[in-house]
Amino acid sequence: MKKSTLITTLLLTLMFVFSNDAQAQKFSKLDVSPMDAAAYPSDYRNAEKLIKIVYSRPQLKGRELGKLAPNGKVWRTGANEAPEITLYTDMKLGNTTVKAGTYTFYTIPGDEEWTAIISTDLNVWGSYFYNEANDVARLSVPANNADDSIEAFSIAFSEGDDGVDMNLAWGNCRVTVPFTK
Repeated sequence: MKKSTLITTLLLTLMFVFSNDAQAQKFSKLDVSPMDAAAYPSDYRNAEKLIKIVYSRPQLKGRELGKLAPNGKVWRTGANEAPEITLYTDMKLGNTTVKAGTYTFYTIPGDEEWTAIISTDLNVWGSYFYNEANDVARLSVPANNADDSIEAFSIAFSEGDDGVDMNLAWGNCRVTVPFTK
């Protein structure tokens, strides 16, 4: 066998061995607070959405809600990045009209009421860089206690009196934020 053929065969064999052992991608572990989305109407066959929110779902894991979402402090309303809410039509939060578009949704938890905040901030991690000057609308809504506990923070939409209700649930806390037309 010629020397060049031997070297070529050896190189091809080494490439084959190393390429089979190599991984095309490395995936990190699953996020402990996975991203989720909720929209209204919630029927996946209806593409004519009025509102959608993309958020992350932290879990209590034996921790107190008040430690994870402290009363009186701006909270990212979930985990990781602050949720981004998209209105596909102009809607009102309280008496303030919010133009169709994408915004960040923050809350300020409390024992008896929460404040819902729509902000022009986008692509923010947590609420560390929250700037009140960027608020578009705020609304205080009652906080209620339920008998059943929800382990993972959850958001779901339902039909409201004159629009759409965004329902927040975590632990025994329940909050409804009404968006009206």
